[in-house]
Amino acid sequence: MKATRAIVVCTLAVAAVVMTVFCVQSVTTPIKFEETRAQREVAVIKNLVDLRTAEVEFNHQKGVFTANLDSLLLFLKTAPKKEVLKEGSLTDKQLEAGLTEPKAVKILDAAKKKALKNKKLTFENNDALYAYIWENDADVKKNGLSGFRRDTIEQNMIQSLYKGRYDESTIDGIVLIPFSDGQRFEIEVNNDYKTSQGIRVPIFEARAPFGTYLGDLNEQELVNLIDREEKLEHYAGLKVGDIYAPNNNAGNWE
Repeated sequence: MKATRAIVVCTLAVAAVVMTVFCVQSVTTPIKFEETRAQREVAVIKNLVDLRTAEVEFNHQKGVFTANLDSLLLFLKTAPKKEVLKEGSLTDKQLEAGLTEPKAVKILDAAKKKALKNKKLTFENNDALYAYIWENDADVKKNGLSGFRRDTIEQNMIQSLYKGRYDESTIDGIVLIPFSDGQRFEIEVNNDYKTSQGIRVPIFEARAPFGTYLGDLNEQELVNLIDREEKLEHYAGLKVGDIYAPNNNAGNWE
């Protein structure tokens, strides 16, 4: 009898321990899943934002988006980025008098061409050229443009867009989904989308499904997450842009 009672007590004790473990896991597993998800999505969002930057610049220069990530990377590595260096600004008085940025640039360009045609003058660099026309050109002085400067220069695309965060040896990483074992973002484009007014507006979408960067976590929690998002008619993952309508290339977390 005592032995039977001891067995029952031990069995109940084991059952209690097992139940406690299950209860703890039922609480901690979802918490750990969400904590890990949040940490990983910081990295995924960073790459999506950088990828969006590349696509927007590609569209700016070529008038279309690209679904070919290799072409996009080649563009980043080889295409120049034109930037306007600005010095000085127009005053309210100048603007009220009808002077605009394009007009001011036109006056400066005419003054530079005139100075460069003068064979008696030589200039070591653009700084010297500007210093001369600011001081001596009648139109520049009359319009109060001394100290006003606009120069278009060509920059390295990667350095210009990402300010030293990438170089040619690391830029390939922006097309990869973090924590996905090397999977690339899904890209879809529609370069012939037309608004209700008939205006062509190229659009694109870059996606990272939950399964790509959360696939090694708790399977049931992942299934639950995907199911919740789909029931809400949300995309089950992270994305920028929208292939069905222009949305200013916004991310679905923004």
